[in-house]
Amino acid sequence: MPDVQPLVSDFVLKLKRRKVEGSHAVARQTAELLRSVVSQHRMGSSANQAAALADAVRAVGEQLIAANPIELAVGNIVRRVLHIIKEEDISATAVGIEGLSVTVDSDDEYDNERDDRPSLSAAVLAAHARNALRAPSLQTLLEDIPVSPAISRTASSTGDSDGKSKSAGDKSSTRKLKHDVIAAIGDLIDEIDSCYEPISEQAVELIHQNEVILTLGRSRTVKEFLYAAKEKKRSFRVFVAEGAPRYQGHILAKELVEKGVQTTVITDSAVFAMISRVNMVIVGAHAVMANGGVIAPVGMNMVALAAQRHAVPFVVVAGSHKLCPLYPHNPEVLLNELKSPSDLLDFGEFSDCMNFSTQDGSPLLNVVNPTFDYVPPKLVSLFITDTGGHSPSYMYRLIAEYYSADDLVVRRKSTA
Repeated sequence: MPDVQPLVSDFVLKLKRRKVEGSHAVARQTAELLRSVVSQHRMGSSANQAAALADAVRAVGEQLIAANPIELAVGNIVRRVLHIIKEEDISATAVGIEGLSVTVDSDDEYDNERDDRPSLSAAVLAAHARNALRAPSLQTLLEDIPVSPAISRTASSTGDSDGKSKSAGDKSSTRKLKHDVIAAIGDLIDEIDSCYEPISEQAVELIHQNEVILTLGRSRTVKEFLYAAKEKKRSFRVFVAEGAPRYQGHILAKELVEKGVQTTVITDSAVFAMISRVNMVIVGAHAVMANGGVIAPVGMNMVALAAQRHAVPFVVVAGSHKLCPLYPHNPEVLLNELKSPSDLLDFGEFSDCMNFSTQDGSPLLNVVNPTFDYVPPKLVSLFITDTGGHSPSYMYRLIAEYYSADDLVVRRKSTA
């Protein structure tokens, strides 16, 4: 079986060179890579196979996150896969516990038969109950199960045959864990690919006849959302703020016109002037944080402030792969990055301003071209995800369903 490291190195290089951009593409390719990591991971003879598999995913996840920290979807998918491993291991352990035979006290006429059967002591059953109800962790779930004297006597009498069957059972459970994790990651990839459909289905409930909607830049989720409303025979108008300096709004405006949507392109600076004519703001997001805040294309905070000032609902549409379990103040979160100054200025025209002839050696003209804005949760009215509509205050609970609390920091556990 080929080594997975070349695949990891190639994807790390793409992330570093920004060859892969956009939360959807990044999330999908990360999930595909981690599926390859799991499928090519050799399950050894260690008793804690789930922990070993999680460590292999963490090792790759550390490299991917470090390659491009601003692409939060990478860390989201790594944490989702770690959560999948934990869930599948919990499920396998629960099935094993259900398979244990439990013998209860019966009438005297059944005592002789009961004595001939292996039984589990109350201490053993209590230990299993504690493990089943305890907060899920690999250590507690995979602790050695105490063996009752009756089972010990039975095991000692069966000899090597039981040892062989136990070994075969361990191998079978190991293969099943790996197979189940791979299948679950496949479901995650399908979820990423199909996230637009359940979001778009909610458009007809949100967009009403003859409404005026404002958006900024170009978001595929927003585009599919508006398409769905148009297909349901809704008649509405869209103002598209152009999204300088990349002007992605021009592309979205053209795509909407091709679908027959009445569209008006405005400059970003005209948002406050036009917002009083708008019924609703619908925008996409780069990432949704655990506190309900949004990392979005630059200029979005200005749009949110304008919407709040004129009491216009500010709606964010985002797939579940964009839900990040971190908070903006977490040290792992990189809120912004600077793009090339060439997006803003022509170096030929401004070459005289950018020389290093000043006394301290620094240019007279500096260019700052940030990529993202942070929109606080108080400016967001509603989130539309593939699981439905949610208020900003509910996002942390929704996010908790996708991630484990002890996987927020993706780092391999120390074995020392």
